[in-house]
Amino acid sequence: MFFQLISRRYERGPMILTSNQSFGGWGNVFGDRVIASAILDRILHHATTISIRGDSYRLKDKLKSGVVKPTTAGA
Repeated sequence: MFFQLISRRYERGPMILTSNQSFGGWGNVFGDRVIASAILDRILHHATTISIRGDSYRLKDKLKSGVVKPTTAGA
């Protein structure tokens, strides 16, 4: 279903996608490396990618207040 959506949108207009998975892990997510490769081929053809690394911004205040321990906060 996701493949069909991407195929229909391909080269017709902009898309914004976010993922917490690296591109190399998409084959495992979809359970089919061929489909994942086809999806990534269409998504990345004219893409600008932004990779954000670092600590979770959402957990920052919880870590400061002690609600979440640093050892369990890493994702």
